[in-house]
Amino acid sequence: MTPPFIASATLETVGVRHGFFGRNGGVSSGAFLSLNASLTGGDDPDQVRENRARIATALGYAPHELITVRQVHSADVVTVAGPLTDPLPEADALVSATPGVLLGILTADCSPILLADPQARIIGAAHAGWKGALSGIVGATVTAMEQLGADRGRIIAAIGPTISVAHYEVGPDFMADALALAPGARPFFSMSPGQRPHFDLPGFVAADLATAGVRTIDALGLCTYADPERFFSHRFATHQRTGAGRQLSVIGLI
Repeated sequence: MTPPFIASATLETVGVRHGFFGRNGGVSSGAFLSLNASLTGGDDPDQVRENRARIATALGYAPHELITVRQVHSADVVTVAGPLTDPLPEADALVSATPGVLLGILTADCSPILLADPQARIIGAAHAGWKGALSGIVGATVTAMEQLGADRGRIIAAIGPTISVAHYEVGPDFMADALALAPGARPFFSMSPGQRPHFDLPGFVAADLATAGVRTIDALGLCTYADPERFFSHRFATHQRTGAGRQLSVIGLI
């Protein structure tokens, strides 16, 4: 079975293969039903490997060409020229100028960002949770692409399914920690009288991409929390007192 995925209409026009995969089309069961792509959350590793193989082959890649890292909510970026060996590096973004590799990022409410400079043929994939986003993962990814020969003004970025501001309620301690990391994030917190603050993560990511010099940004506007049948959502699963898998967003050069 070929799992369904969502494509950015903007990235589709520039000669890259990419997809934002959701939770459907795999073989996992229970809380991981069905296209869980995380090997560290307690799912059957053989089923996860089958899910990852389905994702890779859906875009015309061999399973071993799918490259991921150990995500740690950092602003660290890995430059990829081929398959990585265990132990995987700790990072939250990958960039490459090499055909034949498929860069992958795991999320379950955080923002997956896929990037490409079609002229220089440089690609990137970034995981932007609140901490990584506020610590500068977006700018670090753009800089790493630039070091490979990209021009930040030519980079096209797509922001995939992310928890929306309506469902991302946070506490005052979270807000204080966030603003200590990035004082400029204040406009992305909404405060209704008597209510706890909400954080607009995809809005912050889009603004940070623009600040980094990216001119073309395709924000898909899809909320993981609001559509649990289609996407894994860590927060939704927590509220339901269940576990959650992770979906994979991928990009590769044609």
